[in-house]
Amino acid sequence: MRLGTPLSSTAVKVMLLGSGELGKEVAIELQRLGCEVIAVDRYADAPAHQVAHRSHVIAMTDAGALRALVEAERPHLIVPEIEAIATDELARIEADGLAVVIPTARATKLTMNREGIRRLAAEELGLPTSPFAFASSEAELATGAAAVGFPCFVKPVMSSSGKGQRYVETPDQIAAAWRYALEGGRVEQARVIVEGRIAFDFEITLLTVRSIGADGQVRTDFCAPIGHRQVKGDYVESWQPQAMSPAALQASRDIAGTVTASLGGLGLFGVELFVKGDRVWFSEVSPRPHDTGLVTLATQTFSEFALHARAILGLPVDASLREPGASAVIYGGMDATGIAFEGVAEALAVEGADLRLFGKPESFERRRMGVALARAGDVDTARTRAREAAAKVRPVKV
Repeated sequence: MRLGTPLSSTAVKVMLLGSGELGKEVAIELQRLGCEVIAVDRYADAPAHQVAHRSHVIAMTDAGALRALVEAERPHLIVPEIEAIATDELARIEADGLAVVIPTARATKLTMNREGIRRLAAEELGLPTSPFAFASSEAELATGAAAVGFPCFVKPVMSSSGKGQRYVETPDQIAAAWRYALEGGRVEQARVIVEGRIAFDFEITLLTVRSIGADGQVRTDFCAPIGHRQVKGDYVESWQPQAMSPAALQASRDIAGTVTASLGGLGLFGVELFVKGDRVWFSEVSPRPHDTGLVTLATQTFSEFALHARAILGLPVDASLREPGASAVIYGGMDATGIAFEGVAEALAVEGADLRLFGKPESFERRRMGVALARAGDVDTARTRAREAAAKVRPVKV
C-alpha cells in the first residue's frame, strides 16, 4: 500500500470502530505511518477521539448510521475495536467495495459473538475447548449447565472485559447468572454460553500476527506468550513472557495459527488459551489488540499496536521480545466525571516503570482508567514494580 499525507487527496484513511484505550494506541501508531485516522465511538471524547484527525459519535449497532458514516468518510480500511457493531452491515460494506474490513468482515462477525467463534473452533476446526452449551432462556441455561457440569461459567455471547460473566457453583445460582448476563451483554440479545471449568495451571494470550512477508505471501508470527490474572472476568495484571513447556508453547502456536488462518485477513489477533502442563485448550480470539497486550508497550521491540498498524498496512513486522515486563491496571475507584490523578510522579519514580492514563471522560468504580507498566530482568520483579507503580496512582474528585 502506498502511504500518503493525512488530510490530503493522497491520504490512507483508517476508520476505527471503537475508540477506547486500545484504539487510542492504534491511532497513534497509524499516524506515525502517515495515515489519516477517523475515530468512532458511542460516546464523545473517547480516548482515541482525543488523538484522531476526526471523530464521530454514533450507535455502531445502527446499520443505517454506520453505512451513512462510511459513505460520508470513505475510509480505505475499517478497524473494529469493540463487539457492539452491526457486523451484518460491515459485511455488506465490504461486499459493496466501500472499504476493507480488518481482518475481514467474516472474521469480525464470528469473533464478536462467542457462539460463532466457539462453533468454528470446536465443531469446524476440531480444536480442544472446554465443554459448552448455548442458551436463550433461563430454562435452557439450567439444562446447559447441568450438561457441562458444575461449577461453570455463564457469559453473554456478546460482551467484553468480564461484563455479564458469572461463576456458577450450584443450580440455585442459575437465575441470578441469567439476569446478570442479560444486563452485561453488549447488545439486546438473550443468548449466553455456559462453559465447564477446566482445571488449568494458567491462561495466556498468544498475540498472533498475520502480515505480508518479503515473498509477498501471508506469514504468521507469534509474540512471546503473555500471562495474566483476572478478577471477575477482567484482567488486572499481565506479564510477558509466561514460562511454559516447549510442548505447550508449540501446541499454543498450532492452535493460534489454525484459528487465525481460518479467520483470514491481516492484522494482530489476541488468542486466549488455557494451559495445564503440556495440554492446551482454546478459549477465545479477538481480531485486534488485546487488553492484556498493553504489557507489550514495555516488553517488545514493537508493541501489539504497532504490529497491528504495520500488518494491516501490508508492512513488515517484528514480533520479538525485548525484555521481560508487566502491567497492572489502575481503576477509577469512584463514579465521577473529569477525575484527576495524584501520585503520578511517585509512580514514575519506581525503577523501570511507565504509565498510560487513558483520558476517559467518565470514571466508574471498576472502570479501567490507566495502566502501570514496568520492565525488569525477570518477570517476578517486573510484576512487583508494576503493582507498586499502579498503587501509587490515586484517582481523586476535583
